[in-house]
Amino acid sequence: MINAKPVSAKEFLWAYKKSHNGSISAGYEDLASYLNLYINFKLKVLDAREMGLDKNPVYQEEIKTYETALEAHKKNSGVNKNYDLLLNEYREGVLMFNVSEQKIWSKVQEDEQGIIDFYQQNKKDYNAPLSEIKGQVIADYQQNLEENWLKGLKQKYQIKVNENELKKLAKP
Repeated sequence: MINAKPVSAKEFLWAYKKSHNGSISAGYEDLASYLNLYINFKLKVLDAREMGLDKNPVYQEEIKTYETALEAHKKNSGVNKNYDLLLNEYREGVLMFNVSEQKIWSKVQEDEQGIIDFYQQNKKDYNAPLSEIKGQVIADYQQNLEENWLKGLKQKYQIKVNENELKKLAKP
């Protein structure tokens, strides 16, 4: 559960299988690791919704266009048992992209001083001047922004993992 909203085992396994080339055979550690990534994804989507990004007309039009295309494909192929999961994944993926763009990527592009400050605070981790390793410093700065953002989201929203259910899903 994320912020008192359940995430079904079916949805989680579908996402796991999709990102692991169709394989659903996974040990507990692999599932738990993927669950952490999935929780981070869901937290970002929740943050995007809290910011009202799902109400943005451009977003709504993009989703409508995708839904229309998916519906046409469903009619043509006759079968799409995962239609709802696929549509939800698209909706949430676009939201996650949009919120990440605002919270991380755009911020880095506009924050030259933040990059310099980050480099100065972490100078011991680098063996070259900023001008020579700026790409690496920017990547590290983005990673730092994301980690801090996720830490804040985990403090803001309650997360409950049903360990017994996760153990049942694991295949030794």
